[in-house]
Amino acid sequence: MLKNKKILLGVCGSIAAYKSTLLLRELIKEGAEVKVVFSPSASQFVTPLTFSTLSKNPVYTEFTDAKSNVWVNHVELGLWADYFLIAPATARTISNFSHGNCDSLLCAVFLSARCKVALAPAMDADMFNHFSTQKNLQSLREQGITIIPPGTGELASGLTGEGRMAEPEELLKFLQNEFRKSPLSKKKVLITAGPTHEAIDPVRYLGNNSTGTMGYRLAEVFARRNSSVTLISGPVSLEKPNGNIRCLNVVSAEEMKNACLREFPEQDIVIMSAAVADFKPAHYSSNKIKKNESETLQLTLVKNPDILAELGEKKKKNQILIGFALESGKNISYAKEKLKRKKLDMLVYNTLDDKGSGFGKSTNKITLLFPDGKEKLFPLKKKAEVAEDIADEVEGMVRNT
Repeated sequence: MLKNKKILLGVCGSIAAYKSTLLLRELIKEGAEVKVVFSPSASQFVTPLTFSTLSKNPVYTEFTDAKSNVWVNHVELGLWADYFLIAPATARTISNFSHGNCDSLLCAVFLSARCKVALAPAMDADMFNHFSTQKNLQSLREQGITIIPPGTGELASGLTGEGRMAEPEELLKFLQNEFRKSPLSKKKVLITAGPTHEAIDPVRYLGNNSTGTMGYRLAEVFARRNSSVTLISGPVSLEKPNGNIRCLNVVSAEEMKNACLREFPEQDIVIMSAAVADFKPAHYSSNKIKKNESETLQLTLVKNPDILAELGEKKKKNQILIGFALESGKNISYAKEKLKRKKLDMLVYNTLDDKGSGFGKSTNKITLLFPDGKEKLFPLKKKAEVAEDIADEVEGMVRNT
């Protein structure tokens, strides 16, 4: 997929820059033509000689070549590339890109690029999660720039947290997917994400610990494969996902049901990854419930609508409907029954008993279940990788229809 593709690789001053040499080597193996642009501080961590040797092209660092005193045409570089990947992307460079600053050749090339652009952030966890960095990343997303989520692990500071640059093999797969001709192209895909909140009174609600991460990563993957994606999201604290994604925000299960029923008839593929609350209070108090002398408070709960079951009943022959089942214990038999009862084409099963799985985690370990009894078990992976696995499976389903 990368043979003869022109990849512009931007490298910033980060300890993670050594990983970019490994990525460059793999890109060359894939048959890509690669040119490299350094930020002013990149050479403090890696040498231009290493990158020029691997790429068989000069490495661009300044607006003029120091030896020949010839101007480096940043516009030409920006027009040359089929794809521009900046890995690692530091907080400073992210800020410069976000604000349109042009104090380096790398920034000038970014401002000149007409191809797709992606950034792979690399920094300490506190820097990555700082309000300013997150604001800059969101600004870039709104400009159409793809942000490749960093991993969680040991950082150069000695701390452990979010901010590790995505691994070279992840970045390679990302670029391969960007150029692949997917059968998902132009397909209409509806994805639900996050929890629902069922109001008890004006300040309290019933809910669960779903963060919406899985659904948001799915939306990004399908958008990258040129699907027309609609994301119906419950209340989450996540930033808007990367890509051309239509986002609809809801709060309660009833609101999510209404949105799904409205959108469902026009969809080719529906992935219900939201963790919809099973119950809601039978009665809503318009005033905040006050403490009293009693040691207990009784709430009467009633069932919420089963959105997935309703969609299963309405599903047309040419539609693909996918559900999720998070269980406690190794209770896969219940998931298999759910797959059949709700007339699903595939069910994504995981269990809280698997370390690293479930709500609030950056990883997941899934088993895909199918109506014919087939099962596909996957190892523990980052949720962004899990989303790719699910999309790969859906591609196969589309090809076979």
